[in-house]
Amino acid sequence: MTRLDADGAVATTPGHAREPGSDGGDDSAGDGPRALLLEAREVPLGGVRAMSVRRALPQRDLPLVGAWCFLDRFGPQVTRMRVQPHPHIGLQTVTWPFQGDVRHRDSIGSDVMVRRGALNLMTSGAGISHSEYSLGEDAAPLDALQLWVALPESRRHGAPAFEQHAVLPQVALPAESGSDGAAAVVLGVFAGVASPATTYTPIVGAEVRVPADSRLRLPLEPAWEHALVGVDGDLSVHTGTDGSVALDDAHLLYLGLRRDHVEVSSTGGATVFLLGGEPFEDDIVMWWNFVGRTHEEIVEAREEWEAGGERFGHVVDHGDERIPAPPLPAVRLTRRRRRV
Repeated sequence: MTRLDADGAVATTPGHAREPGSDGGDDSAGDGPRALLLEAREVPLGGVRAMSVRRALPQRDLPLVGAWCFLDRFGPQVTRMRVQPHPHIGLQTVTWPFQGDVRHRDSIGSDVMVRRGALNLMTSGAGISHSEYSLGEDAAPLDALQLWVALPESRRHGAPAFEQHAVLPQVALPAESGSDGAAAVVLGVFAGVASPATTYTPIVGAEVRVPADSRLRLPLEPAWEHALVGVDGDLSVHTGTDGSVALDDAHLLYLGLRRDHVEVSSTGGATVFLLGGEPFEDDIVMWWNFVGRTHEEIVEAREEWEAGGERFGHVVDHGDERIPAPPLPAVRLTRRRRRV
């Protein structure tokens, strides 16, 4: 998905830059367990979509969780999606639908339907473009998570790719009380079970289903940082000495590092998305649909998109329609560091 909003908070904050190649895991403010509840902000996208989303990542003080650098939820709403061709660099897009069908087309020839239960993973590498259209001409129910994963230095300059996984591994989660739960391993590894999707950093993305009147223990990798995002239902997150935190679909709960588990419970049943991973190797510069390391990289990518160069290719079955890049801000784009 493209970002049509002007989100200066994640692009232009001065200072806090780390030298290229330095270790991304040494931020003194983020080296232990946390129970930080962060509100997802409403972002009106407008334009041809007339949609709004709730954005849980990036946060002003939390630009990444592992390699996860962006999380939008578009829905639940009744809308007509028409996302014209637009570019990406330096990231993977992870589309995880809850409701509705969306057609994905891209510049490497992919033309697929995005449906509930299937993972759609697009790796931009040095450059790709794609479009997303809901089916039919009328507004229809639509609900999904759109997440981005920042690519490490070893992969971000490579070739683009796309993969779809209609069948994902399921993990049984024995209940501490009540009925057992389950999780779909969307990306990476959870509870010793690996998704078939291609990853380039140690990472986890999993949809966890918590039955009514149940309490589950979610195993975590202590060396990784994690967060939970509410999808639906009532959920309490039991964080040990931090007590219990109520999590709804308008918030992200950052759990920090050095946890080997977290317990969750629900009265009426709930769904929650777990994301996490090894702290990312570097700070990033993220502007519009581009993830890079320097201001100059972003400027170059924007200029090549606006010039219609070969870097981003041509989206299958589209004509000249495309989303133009917004103007760059009047300040230098800088890397963001966490401050929590």
